Amino acid sequence: MILNQISYLDCVAFLVFLAPQLLVQIGLFPILKWLIPALPFIVYEALVIPYQFVRERYFLPFERRSPFVRKATPFQDFVIRCVRYAFANMPASIGRVFFSKGVSLPFLRFRMLRHGIVTSPIRWTEVKRPDFRGVLIKHNQQEQPDIIVYYAHGGGFSMGSSYFYMEFLLAWVALLKAAGYRNPALFALEYTLVPDATYPTQLHETLAGYRYVLSLAQSSTRVVVGGDSAGATLMLSFLLYLTEHAEFRHQRPGLAVMISPWVTIVSKNNRNTASDFLNDNSLELYGRQYIGKKASANDPMVSPGHCKDTKKWTEASPEEGWYFLYGSEEVLGPETRELISLLRSTGTHVDEWEDQGGIHAWPVASLYLGKSRDERLGGLQSIVGAIKHRIL
Repeated sequence: MILNQISYLDCVAFLVFLAPQLLVQIGLFPILKWLIPALPFIVYEALVIPYQFVRERYFLPFERRSPFVRKATPFQDFVIRCVRYAFANMPASIGRVFFSKGVSLPFLRFRMLRHGIVTSPIRWTEVKRPDFRGVLIKHNQQEQPDIIVYYAHGGGFSMGSSYFYMEFLLAWVALLKAAGYRNPALFALEYTLVPDATYPTQLHETLAGYRYVLSLAQSSTRVVVGGDSAGATLMLSFLLYLTEHAEFRHQRPGLAVMISPWVTIVSKNNRNTASDFLNDNSLELYGRQYIGKKASANDPMVSPGHCKDTKKWTEASPEEGWYFLYGSEEVLGPETRELISLLRSTGTHVDEWEDQGGIHAWPVASLYLGKSRDERLGGLQSIVGAIKHRIL
């Protein structure tokens, strides 16, 4: 199921679904407690953002515009400016409602209805176990999958849900089917968000989820692990964890797909860029909240970028290697490039797709914001191509 670009009507519908959920999940008084002091700044930004948008897009010489603005449509440019402000200024407790099931699922159904689709042609089921939760998407629910993707969503460990990513995940399964797999499946982990729990809870849930995925798969080599941003961090930590536990020593996945990974939680290399919507100060705040009081920011199991042991990365690498996707203008780009270089030094098969002028997690965002079908599916098609090349 592949839908068209998000429209202005979709944006209005999203706000309609969001408003009651803010009251239900947050409450009126906590919202007002944040909103009233912030109101002058919100009003100011409501004037500044359009001004900066018009100035940079239409009056600044092309060569002086940021790399992302040069390639983005006006709609994409304006949306990313709003996201940039929200990421830097909105509390995570409010931001997590934007990505919650209560907002995302009705929004997806609205978009489906707008396209004349009443029921998704690919079904999903919720999986709830004592030690993990998630969503299983399978092309044919009655048959064993011949390929299964194990995915962890992003959101700074404090926001996000599989339901917000559902359109992206359904499109991924649909493209795998079109690529020739008989019965592709995808399991999306619903890990516990901060501050409800901190490290190592999320890592333990990732491990429990992997055991469940192995129970579905024909072989561990038919499993593709992946994630974006903080979700990719969990997958990197999880792969390092496998090297220290005999239970998993011969059950490495077939391939790892890392979309804009948050390689090192706290790093001086995570610096703001003119294009990206991520903010280094907010990133560090979210990262330290995830780490909590008992763990260390320098622990490689918490922050995988601190692992410089080539032997350990060789053992952690999936059977068919790695595929990295990231933007050239990402805040997290330098650490991603450093990890890729380290992995290549081990002789492990590593491919990368660096989007010139691209920003954080654009393969995900472009599915919603891309103007053409090719642009919306570009990242996913490259992922599916890498999977098909490695896992026949």
